[in-house]
Amino acid sequence: MRFLKRRAASRIKAPRRRVAPRWLKPALKGTAAALVIGGIGFGAGWLWRAGLIQHAAAMVSDNAMTSSAAVGLKVDDVLVVGRAETPRADVLAAIGAVRGMPIFAIDPTAAKARLEQLPWVRMATVERRLPGTVFVRLAEREPIALWQSQGRLQLVDREGTAIAVRDVENFGHLPIVVGDDAPAHTPALLAMLAAEPDMASRVGAAVRVGQRRWNLLLDNGIELRLPETDAGRAWAWVANLEREHRVLARDVTAIDLRLPDRLVVRLAPDAERTALPSKPTRSAPKSIPAGTPARPAKST
Repeated sequence: MRFLKRRAASRIKAPRRRVAPRWLKPALKGTAAALVIGGIGFGAGWLWRAGLIQHAAAMVSDNAMTSSAAVGLKVDDVLVVGRAETPRADVLAAIGAVRGMPIFAIDPTAAKARLEQLPWVRMATVERRLPGTVFVRLAEREPIALWQSQGRLQLVDREGTAIAVRDVENFGHLPIVVGDDAPAHTPALLAMLAAEPDMASRVGAAVRVGQRRWNLLLDNGIELRLPETDAGRAWAWVANLEREHRVLARDVTAIDLRLPDRLVVRLAPDAERTALPSKPTRSAPKSIPAGTPARPAKST
């Protein structure tokens, strides 16, 4: 009987373990990975908000710069090319260079932006040339005229931009332009005048009238009133008249070129009385309505 019971007991099978479906294992792994990544991201975000990462990065950067200076990578010289009007002290201040500082502390991009804020600088390039030279190349603005505005004079460059400098006494040889929008139109005006160089050399000032056209004041006080359109043709015409008939040597105060097919000459008061004694004369107009432009005084 015992033997039979044992045989019966041996036939009783142990319960099987439930096997998880195959699709569940990858899902569990993905969930675990997402939790790990999320935890890392949360921790990094907390560290960033607390400023610990930035502080650590700054410490590493400072240590790297100090180490680079210790091995000779420090500012020994600043080489500047193209500087004529910009003070050297302004250049050094803009790039933030001090002898002996780590050369990698110089940020070329930021230094370039600061240099191009200086009045004379049109464009700048900054390079670190290891082991110890900071190279700076400047393209400075080239003044072509003096702009009289609100009782003071400013320089105008070839791009029609006012140069915000106070000391203009060394540029008294430049022509004077007057008018709110005069700087923007000055390059085109001077290019037109240059087509007749002999006449251009006699232009002392140009006044912008109604933001539409120019009046030119010559060295002998004669005013040339250019038209709004086709001013270049009128300029060439009066230059030819001067070559052939010496009209500027006559006793006139103004030559009006605004009519396309003729010019109107206003004689000086004495000349009018001689030519037309029976007609009443009117006083000659002022050469420059806004007042004769004043040139900068040379310091002695």
